Amino acid sequence: MKEFTQTDIDRIEELVDNHDEVQIREILAELHPADIAEVIRVLSLKQAEWLFNLIDDKEQKADVLMELDEEDRKKLLEGMDSEQIGQFIDLLDTDDAVDLIQELDEEDRNEVIQHIDDVGQAGDIVDLLQYDKDTAGGLMGTEFIMINENMSMPESLKEIRHQAEDLDDIYYIYVVDDERRLRGVLPLKKLITHPSVSKVKHVMDVDPVSVLPDTPVEDLAKDFEKYDLAAMPVVDSIGRLIGQITFDDVMDEVREQNERDYQLASGITSDVDADDSVFAQTKARTPWLLLGIIGGIVNSLILGGFESQIAQVTALALFIPMIGGTGGNVGVQASAIVVQGLANGRLELSSASRQIGKEVLVALMNAVVISVVVAIYNLITMPDNPGVMLAVSISLFMVVIFASVFGTVVPLALERMKIDPALATGPFIQITNDVVGLLIYVGISTWVLSLFQ
Repeated sequence: MKEFTQTDIDRIEELVDNHDEVQIREILAELHPADIAEVIRVLSLKQAEWLFNLIDDKEQKADVLMELDEEDRKKLLEGMDSEQIGQFIDLLDTDDAVDLIQELDEEDRNEVIQHIDDVGQAGDIVDLLQYDKDTAGGLMGTEFIMINENMSMPESLKEIRHQAEDLDDIYYIYVVDDERRLRGVLPLKKLITHPSVSKVKHVMDVDPVSVLPDTPVEDLAKDFEKYDLAAMPVVDSIGRLIGQITFDDVMDEVREQNERDYQLASGITSDVDADDSVFAQTKARTPWLLLGIIGGIVNSLILGGFESQIAQVTALALFIPMIGGTGGNVGVQASAIVVQGLANGRLELSSASRQIGKEVLVALMNAVVISVVVAIYNLITMPDNPGVMLAVSISLFMVVIFASVFGTVVPLALERMKIDPALATGPFIQITNDVVGLLIYVGISTWVLSLFQ
């Protein structure tokens, strides 16, 4: 398959503009669903619906739906009735089907489920909908190969062939007992190389890595990385095999969470995309901008009370941006380290005190370097103003210490309160450090200047 390029997208766009159904049908039949989804993303809704309806293969249509971003998929689904959506769900794996149904309104969900022809799949979907989408239960599918531990090699091979007919991919062969409790995994190599008289339980790999359905996606990602797995079995509280999670499903969810965290850290309160409406983007951005305005008003009030000192020594005003900027930068750096550590599991709440102590040492070193550099600059440029030199350097020292500790403590506190710590890496840290930094500067400057009077 040749690489799908922007030139190919432009060509299909041109054919869509010309309503060339014959050529488009021929091209779509040869394209991968992900490539068709890429074309749909650049079309208007009306064009996207027209193009989607030209896909002749129903399975390809269903796959295209799942390759689309959630917003694009929702727009296409809004133009379909419950029966059409139910027909697509019949063609999807249960994990994808659950993802699609979760995007529908509660009322539409029930109607769609009623139109699923495969009663068994409909039952599986209803069961999976009870789990949170960010857990193993919400991400798992029920399509996998499962054999009994007491089977012989020929029996197991026959059973595997029978089950494989309904599967798109085979990751592992799970071995269970008569109660469906997970006992092991049968590698294909052992299936092929061991004598036919051997029983599965004598050649299987025992104690496979498994997870419970309420395991959060962050822990799943760590397990996949640690054990280098392509898929992972999900078991219930008594060890019965109930599903399988694939690596790509976990990574998709991790990517979505990372995007949400990045937006939250940037001061965007809800999940928005570049193609969302002006109103939606404004609504998502405004809250933190308003908080920034409040922070600015507080700063102006602080400076108003410092007006007489600034009037006496105007050089003090020159360093106000430096104080605020340094505090914001230091705080964001400290919080970013903590948030990253919490996300990848290298930092636990149990070791919070050690991390705070470490950050204090780092802050002390940074504070000394920064304050000395600024002191040297002031000695060179303002040799007649030792009070300004001392006020600025001492203030910077204190601001760096405060911002580092604050940037470390806040995400740890948010994590303990079960609030996304990514909130602490954005405007919240910067605004707080601006206000507190200015208070420190005003207080230190007032005190130092009084010593020189």
